[in-house]
Amino acid sequence: MKIGLQIPRFNWDGVPGTLATTLAQIARTADAAGFASLWVMDHFFQIQMIGAAEEPMLEGYSALNFLAGVTQQARLGTLVTGVIYRHPGVLVKTVNTLDVLSGGRAYLGIGAAWFEREAAGLGIPFPPLKTRFEMLEETLQIAHQMWSGTVQPFHGQHYHLAETLNQPPALSRPHPPILIGGMGETKTLRLVAQYADACNLFAAVGPDVLRHKLETLQRHCDSLKRDWAGIEITTLDTVHLAPGAQSAADVIAQCRRLADLGVQHAIFNLPNVESITPLEIFGREIIPAVAGF
Repeated sequence: MKIGLQIPRFNWDGVPGTLATTLAQIARTADAAGFASLWVMDHFFQIQMIGAAEEPMLEGYSALNFLAGVTQQARLGTLVTGVIYRHPGVLVKTVNTLDVLSGGRAYLGIGAAWFEREAAGLGIPFPPLKTRFEMLEETLQIAHQMWSGTVQPFHGQHYHLAETLNQPPALSRPHPPILIGGMGETKTLRLVAQYADACNLFAAVGPDVLRHKLETLQRHCDSLKRDWAGIEITTLDTVHLAPGAQSAADVIAQCRRLADLGVQHAIFNLPNVESITPLEIFGREIIPAVAGF
């Protein structure tokens, strides 16, 4: 099992003046500790499940390019980009640039978008959910076309590209992995089966729900004649390593339960990540212990 780190919050002491140095210290420590991946949210306002909208929030791809410059090993991605935020051609070019400049370490994390407040706040069109899923599917098709090296028009219902030129090519082969976030059984997991290299599920829903979601994904794969084993199963959860909260043993046991369900890549955010100590505990105790799961 691989372990990833999500950094969803930037309200640390001394911000904004110390934000860059703190973020760099977190990223370098996580990279050296053996975290397989580093993730940021792709939001423009902080989301209500984590904090107040007025809290500091970095633009996702600018943050990832910064992280690429201070790390050497960890893969980099968003959990996840809302499809409405960027035109698909620009989005693929952005992720492609991250992949090239990071030495082939980018993911394209994407979903149908849900946070209407930030869209309205910044003047981003926020169409109905049905339309957003149509846009998501076309974006996935465009990503595959651009990363295939095929230069030809794309004409969909929502997007029209005259030529899908994408140079230089990505370093990741065959392309940066496409990760779709979400747990919807009818549309989201079907899109994973048809277009994605990875999915991201919320671990907090519990083992029974996770098992059901994975069984649903496998059925979609079967119906599409897709090799289910080719999809990386990732989860997202919160871990609070601190006295009186969770211990390394607790997290190792949690990872064992996830691995038993078929999860290959457990991604965690850490409320006290800026203290650095939780990252060191992961590197010293947790990551080596779960590597064989």
